[in-house]
Amino acid sequence: MKYLTKWFIMAFVGVSILFASCVDQIKFGDSFLEKPPTTSDLNQDSIFGKADYARAFLWNTYSKMYFGLPYNWGDVTSKMNTGVFEALSDCYQSHNGWDGVNRHYYPGSYTAANETGSDTRFGYLKQDCWPAIRSSWMFIENVDRVPDMETDEKERLKAEAKCIIASRYFDLFRHFGGLPIIRGTYGVEAEYEIPRGTVDETVKFMVGLLDEASSAMPWSLGTEEDNWQGRFTKAAAMGLKCKILLFAASPLFNDNEPYCTEPPQEAVTNLQVWYGGYNADLWQQCWQACYNFFEENAKQGNAYSLIQAKGTSGTDYREAFNKAYFIRENNTELLISTRVTGKYGGEWWHYWGTNNDSEEGWPNNRGYTPTLEFMEMFPMSDGKAFDPEVMLADGADPFFENNDRNKPVRDPRLYETMLVNGASYDSRGAELWLGGRDNLTDTEKETNKTATGFRLYKFWKEGKGSFNGTYLEWPYLRLSELYLIYAEAILKAKNDLVGAIAQVDIVRGRVGLGGLAECNPDKHLTSNSDALLEEILRERACELGFEDVRLFDMIRYKRADLFQKKLHGLKVYRNDGSGKKPWSGSDGNSAQYPWPTEFTYEPFVLSARSWWTNFSPKWYLSAFPVAEINKGYGLTQNPGW
Repeated sequence: MKYLTKWFIMAFVGVSILFASCVDQIKFGDSFLEKPPTTSDLNQDSIFGKADYARAFLWNTYSKMYFGLPYNWGDVTSKMNTGVFEALSDCYQSHNGWDGVNRHYYPGSYTAANETGSDTRFGYLKQDCWPAIRSSWMFIENVDRVPDMETDEKERLKAEAKCIIASRYFDLFRHFGGLPIIRGTYGVEAEYEIPRGTVDETVKFMVGLLDEASSAMPWSLGTEEDNWQGRFTKAAAMGLKCKILLFAASPLFNDNEPYCTEPPQEAVTNLQVWYGGYNADLWQQCWQACYNFFEENAKQGNAYSLIQAKGTSGTDYREAFNKAYFIRENNTELLISTRVTGKYGGEWWHYWGTNNDSEEGWPNNRGYTPTLEFMEMFPMSDGKAFDPEVMLADGADPFFENNDRNKPVRDPRLYETMLVNGASYDSRGAELWLGGRDNLTDTEKETNKTATGFRLYKFWKEGKGSFNGTYLEWPYLRLSELYLIYAEAILKAKNDLVGAIAQVDIVRGRVGLGGLAECNPDKHLTSNSDALLEEILRERACELGFEDVRLFDMIRYKRADLFQKKLHGLKVYRNDGSGKKPWSGSDGNSAQYPWPTEFTYEPFVLSARSWWTNFSPKWYLSAFPVAEINKGYGLTQNPGW
C-alpha cells in the first residue's frame, strides 16, 4: 500500500490550536472571521465537548472556501502571484510582468514542473481545498458527540460541512478533472491508497453530498440573514448542483472525442478527464436540477429573486446590478458568497485592479484591463447588438449621447464592469483618450493602468479608497447565473430555443434590455441553436464579468478559436473637428482645455500571448505536481503534461 499523500493526512494536525475564533458574538456578518485565536490548549475532545467550540470550528472551516480576488501575498491569497483567471480569457489582459499569467501562460511556457511554485492557475495543494475538506470531515465525524447541541442543529451543521466539501471539490474539478475521492479523515498511523477517481465518480460524489445536505438545511436564511450571511442553505446546495452538472455536461468532458490526444493518455483511458463518449442524459440531469431549483424557489415564495431597479433610468439599472454582485447585506440573489478575514485597508490589498501602478508606487506594472472584444459584447441600452462599424466611426461616441456622461447609450452593466471614456470618475469625466489624465501617455506601447483604452471597474471602483473600512465579498454563485445555466440546459437538453431565450430575458430585463430575439432579428435565435448558444455565452460574460465565468466557459466548450484569437485594445484620440490627431501630452488634458466634442478611434493588437500561434488543448486542464504523481498512490497526469 502507498501512503495517502501527506498533505491530506497532515493538513489539519494542530487545527485545534488554530481554529478558536471563538465563542462570543459568533456570526457571519461583520465579525465572524474577526476574532483572533485566544487559546492554545484545545484538542478534539474539548472542541467537540462544547457547542460553542464546535460551531467555531465549522466557522473557521468556512473561512477556507474559495475567494476569487488576490488580496495579499501568499500561496492562497495572491492567486497567480497577483494574477487572475479572467486575464487568460478574451475579456481581460494582464500587464503585470511578475504574475503567473505573464510568467507561464502568455509565453506558453507552463509545464507540470511549474506546479512546485505558487503562481500557477490553481495549485492542487496550495488553495486550502484539502485542509477545508479534512476539517469538514472531522466535523461531520465528531459533532454528534457534542453534549449541549440539539440533534436538528447537528444535522444542519453536518449538511453545511458537506456543502463545503462539495464546493472545494468543484474548485479543483474545473481545473483538473477527476480527483481522489476522500470520504473521511485519516490518521497518520495508517497506510492508505486512494487513486484518482473518474469524472463520473467525482461528479456523483459532489452531487451526492449536495443531495444529502439539501434535506437538512432551510431553503433560505430568512430572519437569520443579518447574523448568518454566508452560510449554506438548501437553495445554495441545489444551485451549486446545477453549476457542477453544467460543467460536467459540457463538451470538455462530455464529447465523442477526448479534449487532448497528446501523451500521456492514461487519464483518458481511465476516464478521469472525460466520460468516454457523449451522453445526452448529462444535459437532462442539468436541466432537471435547474427545474427542481426554480420549482422549489417558487414553493418558498421566491425567497431568492433578482434585485430590481427602483426606476427606469440607466443609473437605476446600474445600481441594481451593483447591489446584485457587490453587496452582501439584504441581497436576495446571492446564493453563495465568501469573505476573507479583515476589512479592506492597507496597501497590500487589491492586487487586481489598476494595481501596482503609480497609485501604488509601482509605475512599471499596470494591472488587468478589459479588451476591446469584451467592450463590444455589451449591447446598446435598448438591448440591440453593438455595431462597431457605426459606433467606432470618426466622431461617434460609443458610450454616451453627445458626450454627456449623464446620458449612457449602452447596457448598464458595461459601466459597472469597466471604466470607459467619459464615464463619471473622480467627480468628472474619465479622460481615456491619449493624453488625457487617465489614459496612455505613450501612443505606441501598453504603458499604464489604461493600457487597452479601458480600465477595470468591477470590484475596483475608483481605487482602494473606495473600500476603506469595508468587508469585500466574493459572489461565488448568484441567481442570475442560475437563470443562464437553466437557459443553456433548456437549449441543450430540450432543444427548446424559445424557452431558453425566456430565461435569458429575465436576466436582461433587470437592466432594462429588450428581448434577446427581438433585438437580434438577423441571428434567427428562435431557430438557430448555435447562434443562440453564442448569445447565452456572451450574456454570461456581460452579466458575470470578472466572476471567474468566461475562462471556464471557453474551456468547457473547448474554444480553441477564442484562445487563439488576436485580442485588441482601443486608442481613443480627441479630435474636436480640428483634424489634430492625436492631441498629445498636456495638449490633450481637459484640465487645460474644454471637454472634447469629437473623438477618433483606432483598434490595436494586444501583445504578449504567444499561444496565439502554439495553442494546445492540453491547456484546458492544469497539470498535477510531478512530485505528487511520483508518490504512486494512483494519481495520473493529465494529457499533454
